[in-house]
Amino acid sequence: MKAQLFEIEHTTLYDYHAPVTVSYHLMRLTPRALSRQRRLTHTIELDPAPATLNRRVDYFGNDTTFATVDRTHRQLRATSRSRVAVSPAFIPDASETPSWESVRGLCRTDRTASVLEATEFTFASPAIPVTAPFAEYAAPSFARDRPILEAVAHLTARIHHEFKFDPAATTISTPLDEVLSNRRGVCQDFAHLQIACLRALGLPARYVSGYLETRPPPGKEKLVGSDASHAWISFFCPGIGWIDVDPTNNLFPSMQHITVGWGRDYSDVSPMRGVILGTGRHTLKVAVDVTSLESRGALG
Repeated sequence: MKAQLFEIEHTTLYDYHAPVTVSYHLMRLTPRALSRQRRLTHTIELDPAPATLNRRVDYFGNDTTFATVDRTHRQLRATSRSRVAVSPAFIPDASETPSWESVRGLCRTDRTASVLEATEFTFASPAIPVTAPFAEYAAPSFARDRPILEAVAHLTARIHHEFKFDPAATTISTPLDEVLSNRRGVCQDFAHLQIACLRALGLPARYVSGYLETRPPPGKEKLVGSDASHAWISFFCPGIGWIDVDPTNNLFPSMQHITVGWGRDYSDVSPMRGVILGTGRHTLKVAVDVTSLESRGALG
């Protein structure tokens, strides 16, 4: 199957309640270059124009952009535009993946580079505790000697069916214990929850930030979470590598998911954060549009 070509426009608008004299912004809005994802073009525009604009790669390999706006402003608009080609993901047969216990054991004893890198993602992080309640919730999916892909797929389906997508139920600061208790949240919460479950069992899992196609082809159902930045997870499978899973939509990401970055949790990959000199009060609006050029006839 040929690659799918997407155009992405991500606009962030800050309206400040009083003048801001200087602002500093760290942005993670650049789609990653991966073996099955080609970043063809990418630009970031700020209004007012920044005094400085610097790019670097962070610890996790994500492209970041740091901007300084040093003129007084009441509004800041950041617009990211990208064109990306995405190829299908390889999803192995579940029966051919190792048991989840063997993966846990490997992470405890193996010192090769790939396993050591994965093992970093077995520990607690700022937004994700590694505690008994998450291991208990995961337990029904992880029967003895069950292949890890089969177990993770079962857990993914349970989260999808047992938790309600409710944008009003949580905020960025809602504790994950509360999400587990109330069984409500958004894609960020469900990704954090699944990662907590896997890490509580000693399995490596990381948080992935990106986009979904907002206008799917005719006859295809629109996926939940496609109107803003989306979140899903990756888990580590020895011999194969990292496999993506989307608990919000109960599927394995492939042609409709565009990866921007990954880290331990949302705090490592938030699309935009900053510091301002001036009022602390503001309103925030975010608009994301992801369009398949093939679906509108732009590809042959």
